[in-house]
Amino acid sequence: MTKHHHPTEPDQDSQPVSEGEIWETTLRELLLAKGIISKPELMAQMNQTASQSAAIGAQIIARAWKDAAFKEALLQNPKSTLAEHGYDVSAMPNLIIVENKPHIHNVVVCTLCSCYPRYMLGPPPEWYKSAAYRARIVKEPREVLKEFGLSIDDDTKICVYDSTADLRYLVMPACPDDVKGLSDEHLSTLITRDTMIGVAVPRLT
Repeated sequence: MTKHHHPTEPDQDSQPVSEGEIWETTLRELLLAKGIISKPELMAQMNQTASQSAAIGAQIIARAWKDAAFKEALLQNPKSTLAEHGYDVSAMPNLIIVENKPHIHNVVVCTLCSCYPRYMLGPPPEWYKSAAYRARIVKEPREVLKEFGLSIDDDTKICVYDSTADLRYLVMPACPDDVKGLSDEHLSTLITRDTMIGVAVPRLT
């Protein structure tokens, strides 16, 4: 797969360490020094986090596309609905799922650091954590989305949602036309991490 460079991506060689990264490193070192967590345990947790992908989120959205009752419950109370259907969301912060509609397009950011629904999307991409994306998507979302290859027409309202340490947002992308008869597994392949952040939309290929 070709890697697309987005103008919002930072230059990794010159990007300063963020305050969030400093806090993360400090906390990790403190937990190790106090013996609260061992290095093998820490590495195991880091490897588990790194192995997560957007597959869980895609599976959930694909089911919502086909099951109207599940979709309604998911939009009204995401965590309770997911827990009732066997997903372990006990460690997840509060979650709100926002639905793309014909004249509304949603996009997610964390303006302070990189808060993000990791359980459903895996680790956040570098561009999501960059200062450029965090600042620009709020001020000029239409232009930033164009840089991701997503052109939103002027008649469509763009809503930007700012995640926090206590609250995560996830986009439910609109289901493409002509998907009747496709299995949940096939539908889930249309749903990527970027579509659930809001910088892309599902497309039939």
